[in-house]
Amino acid sequence: MVYSRDMFTVKQLSKLAGVTPRTLHHYDAIGLLKPSRVGDNGYRYYGEESLLRLQQILFYRELDMPLDEIKQIMGRRDFDVLGALESHKDALKKRIERLNILLSTVDNTISHLKGKQTMSQKGLFEGFSEEEQEKLADEAAQKWDAETVRASSQKWKSYSDAEKKKILAEGKALYTDLAAVMSKDTASKEVQKVVAQWHKHLQYFWSPNDDQLLGLADLHNDDPRFKANYEKLHPGLAEFMREAVKVYVRMKRKEQK
Repeated sequence: MVYSRDMFTVKQLSKLAGVTPRTLHHYDAIGLLKPSRVGDNGYRYYGEESLLRLQQILFYRELDMPLDEIKQIMGRRDFDVLGALESHKDALKKRIERLNILLSTVDNTISHLKGKQTMSQKGLFEGFSEEEQEKLADEAAQKWDAETVRASSQKWKSYSDAEKKKILAEGKALYTDLAAVMSKDTASKEVQKVVAQWHKHLQYFWSPNDDQLLGLADLHNDDPRFKANYEKLHPGLAEFMREAVKVYVRMKRKEQK
């Protein structure tokens, strides 16, 4: 392979790759991406080989892989750049296919909300497979402790296919019900009834305490994947859900005193 003699400073490479200089300094500090050379002035310079390595790192990051795992994979003696690119290509194709489905779902939902077409409840969640729902539930649990993750996963796997289908349908119906009462105050009986049902529904996966309920509501609003699921039903639903859960927990604590 023939490499270019062009060398890039941290500032130049950060602009080229769309990452911050701080990120490049961090990659250097942890031994993930070392500069090709360091000048007498202390400046880091990166050649094309470093650029290709950075590209690999960013591909892995796009697939949500932790830095320590990326370092371990790319540190192997048998690491094959071409083979890794082929793997990235396959993974990206699958992601593109799923994003295209989600994009189509968003377009159809917009038309549905504008009254241009009628969309079934199933259609509202097109692109969100059982595996994706389970993954999101696990990621929510991981915000607190590994034991919760294991217990949640085991509990979910203990259900039959028919039970899983029923649980997922119930969850989707709850979000639809919540969207239907968004015109109400978050402290209203109608809204709080849905939130209470949502809390009960979570028992299928795990039993969150009050702080975890608040954290889960924040996660649904702050994580783009969770939020997109809500926003497809109604713009602003994720934020409405978070505020409604805050009221629910506050009222619940008051009753316990």
